[in-house]
Amino acid sequence: MKIAVIDYGIGNVRSVVNACERKSVAVQRVINGEELARYQPDKVILPGVGAIGAALGLVRERGFEDVLREMVIEGSTRYLGICVGMQMLAEDCEEFGSHRGLGWIGGVTRRLPAEDGFRVPHIGWNSIAVKTGAGPLLAPSDGRDFYFVHSYHLDCDQQAVTATISYGIDFVAAVSFGNVTGVQFHPEKSAEEGLGLIGRFLEEVPC
Repeated sequence: MKIAVIDYGIGNVRSVVNACERKSVAVQRVINGEELARYQPDKVILPGVGAIGAALGLVRERGFEDVLREMVIEGSTRYLGICVGMQMLAEDCEEFGSHRGLGWIGGVTRRLPAEDGFRVPHIGWNSIAVKTGAGPLLAPSDGRDFYFVHSYHLDCDQQAVTATISYGIDFVAAVSFGNVTGVQFHPEKSAEEGLGLIGRFLEEVPC
């Protein structure tokens, strides 16, 4: 099994690599699309933090977009997008202007509304509600706490939503479709619960 972690210049890459290694799985860090295409991984993880426009710009600048689409959407490579790595799946992303997303799923990445008593950015531990039929990757996580740090959320096709969170509003905590899984929280920073999810993704557990 070959695992690649995409390093496009920002994101918790070291934390994700450490989490994988704690599950006794070696991973390959790749810094551009050419490296990724040459490595031909079975699974790929795209972590993310910060502004989505900058993240998308670097993903494209380093040649990842077309290679990822060919591998994941047109091929059989499994994908795990973390935080911004999930948000960029949308068609459009609203942060410091409008940005074209990867377009893998119908939807828009929007700013969290400032509700009374709920600060933005959303930072901290919150439980997620896993939908019935979400599959073994997320099913053990129903009602468990994960660590969140973000100001934007993915508003997308409900058929792809596998888990939600309530923080002022109800919004998407995880999606799954085809070879793609995305999570808004940071499993690499979510102690044993997060390590368990990463471990299930690295194993032969279907989405």
